[in-house]
Amino acid sequence: MLAVAITGVSLSAPLIASTAAPALAIAFWRNAMAVGVLSPFALWRQRGELRRMGRRALGTSVLAGVVLAVHFGLWLPSLSMTSVATSTALCTTTPIWTTIILRIRGHRPPGMVWAGTALAVVGVVILTGIDLSTDTRALAGDALALGAGIAAAGYVLLGAEVRRTASTTAYTYVCYSTTALVLLAVCLASGSALGGYDGGTWLKIVGLTVAAQLLGHTLLNRVVHGLGPSTTSTAILLETPGAALIAAVWLGQTPAAAAYPALGVILAGLALVILADRRKSA
Repeated sequence: MLAVAITGVSLSAPLIASTAAPALAIAFWRNAMAVGVLSPFALWRQRGELRRMGRRALGTSVLAGVVLAVHFGLWLPSLSMTSVATSTALCTTTPIWTTIILRIRGHRPPGMVWAGTALAVVGVVILTGIDLSTDTRALAGDALALGAGIAAAGYVLLGAEVRRTASTTAYTYVCYSTTALVLLAVCLASGSALGGYDGGTWLKIVGLTVAAQLLGHTLLNRVVHGLGPSTTSTAILLETPGAALIAAVWLGQTPAAAAYPALGVILAGLALVILADRRKSA
């Protein structure tokens, strides 16, 4: 299940980059279709749990959905402004921002966490410096992807709090529904076309929903109970090289030679953060 989940999220960025539809519309349909698939399970099997969700859990789930909408609203447009490899690498800096937010909230991470965070930040600076030297539009895309990573950290922390009392289905149903509603409002306000696409575009949106949303995010939420957050988070780091490989083969987006060391530094820093967390939990 973990292998399927990692493959699903790795397909996300290349699929989005190759889909001829507005980025915000893709984000909306991705979540709306997922809600459609989850509805029979949530409203039939989990309706009792949905009714019993406390005000705090329900409110936190809704807030997580809003933050997830911010994540998608920043990340998807970045894929048309910078390379898939760069955007994915910056977006997967989520553990760094999670650590910083936890520190602000009073937690005291071990020294290895801060070392890994600093190393990953160095990699981010190297990577954005490469884009700055070639294209200012790519730098703007880098900023959006980085913001998406920060938003994802908030989403992960909010979700972890809700999952203490709610099932995966109940939580994701409320969260995805909120995300879809927020993105729908943004699409209508910005004039993003929600239809009129050709068959190939619709097929890619369906594929994105199945691969990234249902087989990716939802399966990760499921396996984390058995494997633990450290192992699952470590495995998610494989999304960056996975997405880069798929983009290179499918889209011809071969990263510049100077980008590989930067990607390696980011992954090394993230690995240190996860390793420190695992030792602390042992």
